[in-house]
Amino acid sequence: MAIPAFPRRRTAAMATGVAAAMLAAGLTGCDANTGPVATSPRQVTVVGSGEVRGAPDTLTADVGIEVVAPDATAAMNQSSDRQRTVIEALTTGGIDAKDISTTGVNLQPQYGENSVVTGYRAGNTIQVRIRDLDAAPDRLAAIVDAGGDATRINSVTFSIEDDSTLVSDARAEAFGDAKNRAQQYAELSGLSLGSVISISEAPGSGPPVAVPMPRAEAMADPVPLEPGEQTVSFSVTAVWELN
Repeated sequence: MAIPAFPRRRTAAMATGVAAAMLAAGLTGCDANTGPVATSPRQVTVVGSGEVRGAPDTLTADVGIEVVAPDATAAMNQSSDRQRTVIEALTTGGIDAKDISTTGVNLQPQYGENSVVTGYRAGNTIQVRIRDLDAAPDRLAAIVDAGGDATRINSVTFSIEDDSTLVSDARAEAFGDAKNRAQQYAELSGLSLGSVISISEAPGSGPPVAVPMPRAEAMADPVPLEPGEQTVSFSVTAVWELN
């Protein structure tokens, strides 16, 4: 039996409808994606630095007592007695007890030939904070007088106890430097400086440097000390919008 054919008019109408539907779908997709494409704003990233100097007002001394004795008990007892004498001399001389802290206690055997124990070395270390720098030379001399030949002044460190004002000034100087740089770049590029987008900082000053001191022998006279100045610095990375 012969299969009836669709009329040409109906076939043409269906093709036209399919094409119209595809065109509509295409236009709908275009409409959904049209419009301004979001782009990052023009920016300038700069690094500014600030540095201020201040005079130290505190000295911290690392002070030890070291004793060698034939047996462990004698070594430890002698070390403790000497350190107590040093602490008493400091507190009597005006150092507050809260500014004296024990930082180490050790006891080690001493070996001779064939690994035979010949004695024991005992050590006791304290950290002393001296807030009156004018009195610091005399305080160090008092430590030596009290501890005698067993005294070890390992190092002294100068510092600024409250550096918050210096830090604030260094931060402001660093930000001002960054803004001046950004302004210059804006002018060079024919644009104007807009709003700040981000700021990040990095403190640049390191911890106070410890000054090694010689062994305590023959140091009963006031020790000459020069605190000098210390630097507080900051580095700031800032991003500005350019208009």
